Amino acid sequence: MPKPPLSMKPTGWFQVAWGAEVPAGQVHRVRAFGEELIAWRGQSGRVTVMDAYCQHLGANLGYGGTVVDDTIQCPFHGWQWNDRGRNVCIPYEDRPNIGKKIKTYPTVERNEAIYIWHDLEKREPYFEVPDIFTSWDDGASAEDYHPSYGRTTLFEPGLQLHPQYVLENGVDFAHFKFVHKVPLVPLFTRQDFDEPVSYVDFTIAFEGEPGTIEEVDSGVEAINAGLGLAVTRSHGMIDNRTATAITPVDDETSDVRFSVWIRREPGLSEEASAARAVKHGRGVIEQFEADIAIWQHQKYADPAALTRGEYPGFTALRTWAQQFYPEP
Repeated sequence: MPKPPLSMKPTGWFQVAWGAEVPAGQVHRVRAFGEELIAWRGQSGRVTVMDAYCQHLGANLGYGGTVVDDTIQCPFHGWQWNDRGRNVCIPYEDRPNIGKKIKTYPTVERNEAIYIWHDLEKREPYFEVPDIFTSWDDGASAEDYHPSYGRTTLFEPGLQLHPQYVLENGVDFAHFKFVHKVPLVPLFTRQDFDEPVSYVDFTIAFEGEPGTIEEVDSGVEAINAGLGLAVTRSHGMIDNRTATAITPVDDETSDVRFSVWIRREPGLSEEASAARAVKHGRGVIEQFEADIAIWQHQKYADPAALTRGEYPGFTALRTWAQQFYPEP
């Protein structure tokens, strides 16, 4: 399959790991946007993501590099670099090399995940990473939900797809019946693409059943933070929240990460509630896997042969997406 026709180096926040994959004192190797990177957590708890190569003689810090207090130490000659990429120690000299710097990335740890800001124009972040619990201002907190990592998460590395394929799924009302094998009819109540963070809300009716949009009390609210991250809140069904993170690896492939949080069930023991969460979380993941089966073999259609009903949502999203791509 040819590589996606869209740029694989868009601007935005992109997940490079789950927080639990980078415990204190550990170094985690990352590949993103055609670059070799490392993520490491100092003793203070702060996570740093930087280029993988030491600026002394080019050793890869992801292979044998060690965390010393709040620095990363090169396995080759012991040079130490801080969380700003500055050399702070050369063990066999009396002063550091202040002229050398390893590139670091703006980093946010949220939603049990580690995100980096990527921008070829080297601008500072101009929108935020949405919080899976507080973004809807409904009083929810992490304590109300079972943790996702390790129980209700999915990682599919190196798939031949583009982040925009995944975002377009959020305005595609017609695929539910065929991909997910359920007679759902999404009724969109919000499609707001005015800012870098966009919003798509829809209620859910079932095909063949009577009912109007006023009678339906279930649905999904999605927040798209650029092209790399979408978070959702579902209501009226099994109360769950999800985070979909698509991170380009190179000019052809992306890593796909998907996290599901299920609300704790009042009245159940922690063990019974956790078992329930895993069961329902796996069900949500199975539906997402059905989407992946399409995306990873998809050829991007531009222009697409959109029907009258599809045209407004797809056109608005594709127009919105253009702001994240570097100028040709």
